[in-house]
Amino acid sequence: MTEGAQTKPARVVVADDQTVVREGIVMLLGLLPGIEVVGAAGDGEQAVQLVAELAPDVVLMDLRMPRCDGVEATRRIRAEHPGTQVVVLTTFADDDSLFPALKAGARGYLTKDAGGDEIVRAVHSVLSGDAGLSPSIQRRLLERLSQPEPPQPTASSVEPPDGLTAREVEVLALIAEGLSNQEIARALHVSTATVKTHINNLFAKAGLKDRAQAVRYAYAKGLVRPPTGGVT
Repeated sequence: MTEGAQTKPARVVVADDQTVVREGIVMLLGLLPGIEVVGAAGDGEQAVQLVAELAPDVVLMDLRMPRCDGVEATRRIRAEHPGTQVVVLTTFADDDSLFPALKAGARGYLTKDAGGDEIVRAVHSVLSGDAGLSPSIQRRLLERLSQPEPPQPTASSVEPPDGLTAREVEVLALIAEGLSNQEIARALHVSTATVKTHINNLFAKAGLKDRAQAVRYAYAKGLVRPPTGGVT
């Protein structure tokens, strides 16, 4: 890297749907060395448009936004504008937020309690080809890799019915094992709110009213194996 490249500030776009948060991040970045804010977006759709117009080095991307969320915006930016890196800056650090963002192409992931120095390090890390992960996110990844996989449906060859996703089938299998929402959240390393969302979605898709119906549905569709003696 030449001396000019070392002193050139990183051109950054900030994407966050909350005006106060977005303006606060922009103000903070304006005080930090090596960062030049070139644009701010109120949702993922606008973030993609700004990247096309401004060709920034990095987008600091929130995840939960209207019209186009941060994961989809990241996927589009990395596919259409590979010269722009994405660092997620979000409130959420659960698996259902973290892993989709990384799979979509984000090279960095910070939570909103990150300090200015941490943001600068993440931005310059991704521009150098490294990962820009906060220490808490690095620990989260290591914990996930070191723990056994959660129980999988026994009949894994069965195509999920009624448009259920693989995650919803996982949740259904754990319901059939008698786990509470809190226990399912711990098994899948997600928040209880995320579990409730999965349950609401799978109940709606399968036309279920309660957990007893869900258990019978799981057995009837071959998604889990009933206990010895079957279900009465």
